[in-house]
Amino acid sequence: MAGRLKENLSSKAQHELMLNAPMTRLVAAKATPAVISQLITVIYNTADTCFVSRIGNSASAGVGVVFAIMTMIQALGGGVGMGVSALISRYLGAEQDEEAYKFASSAVFAALLMGLIIILLCLPFLKGLLVLLGASETMLPHAAAYAKYIVIGAPIMCCTFVLNNILRSEGEAAMAMYGICCGGILNIVLDSIFIFGLNMGTEGAAIATVISQAVSFVILIAMFIRGKSIIRVSFSRVSRDIRDYLLIIKTGMPTIFRQGMASVATSLLNINARVYGDAAVAAITISNKIYMLVRQIMIGIGQGFQPIAGYNYGAGNYRRVKEAFRVSCAIGTVICSAAALSVFLGRDAVIGWFRDDPEVIRIGSVYLMYACAVMPFMAYSTFVNQLYQCLGFSGSASFLACCRQGVFFIPLVVILPRLFGLNGIVAVQPGADFFTFLLSVPFQIYFFRRVLKEKTEQPKYA
Repeated sequence: MAGRLKENLSSKAQHELMLNAPMTRLVAAKATPAVISQLITVIYNTADTCFVSRIGNSASAGVGVVFAIMTMIQALGGGVGMGVSALISRYLGAEQDEEAYKFASSAVFAALLMGLIIILLCLPFLKGLLVLLGASETMLPHAAAYAKYIVIGAPIMCCTFVLNNILRSEGEAAMAMYGICCGGILNIVLDSIFIFGLNMGTEGAAIATVISQAVSFVILIAMFIRGKSIIRVSFSRVSRDIRDYLLIIKTGMPTIFRQGMASVATSLLNINARVYGDAAVAAITISNKIYMLVRQIMIGIGQGFQPIAGYNYGAGNYRRVKEAFRVSCAIGTVICSAAALSVFLGRDAVIGWFRDDPEVIRIGSVYLMYACAVMPFMAYSTFVNQLYQCLGFSGSASFLACCRQGVFFIPLVVILPRLFGLNGIVAVQPGADFFTFLLSVPFQIYFFRRVLKEKTEQPKYA
């Protein structure tokens, strides 16, 4: 055990693994714990939706409105986390460990500061913000009770995202998974106790989520304190150079745009669906959770792929960068296709499991039918975006990140509801996803044929 632990802690051993291991096995090994971590992150949100839906349509819809705020917190914490993750992978690949330590420590400090700013900006104006995000009079009491604790927990959530990404950037996705999983399982247990056992309603769901996030944070930070990670995090290494923070933000900007636009998209859907009643908002909230489950699996595979690409790019091994992308796309597309078929065949039952209401099931079923049609294309467009991001092409990566819930989403959310009513609303996100896939194709071809062509060489490590 001691020998194995020493291997896990060795930057040199991790470097050799990333540059030498068979690619399919390496992607699978790094992606599996990242996928599990992503699924547990979804459980944080989905568990709340599932339990709260038992209260009623208004409660379910109210939590759906607060999801826009949670997504913005994830955008900031995840953006810093993904930004520093890409930098750490490249520095470790280039064997510049001290630079990696500095950026990791600075990112944790930045995440804490961001969380505190979120509290100051959101808490005093919470009810007005929720109305702006799409809450009706019947949703508002549930949304306000839930949102208050989510906002208070923002610093913990932001830091948890960063610590999780740091562990994955060094190739220790299994340790990251452990911390997130413990919190996710606890969240499910506490939801049932607080919502029904203590009769705390939506407020109980929020408290359960924040407590669970705090447990994940404690477990993750303990791994750094106890020296179980390659990366060393300490206040003494926190940078005083503003340019370092700007570099982290710039590198993580695609994630900030991607998640930030998701918050805007959620609000726009809720505002449009509100016209059709709480059942419509509840159906879209539930359907989005199911759709997001598959998307988060793809993001998890991509998060396993990114440090591999970053290590090899930093080491100048460009052929393995291409190989990692192709293997990840093959794995992801197979999973997406299987998920699309499964969800399509069982869509009514899945929606009904959350909320046994005929109108909610009817609307949600149509949404999932459209979503399943585009699901097989999801892996490719996700990995093209993550490829650009992890190798430092933040401008192109940010643009691609904005396409899914910005560049294509906003015109569609304006046009389709006016043409097709409620059916147009539920077709917006799948339509935006399909157009994002089409645009990703020339970006990927250009990157392989132009950007990497001159750098491609025989692997230095046989």
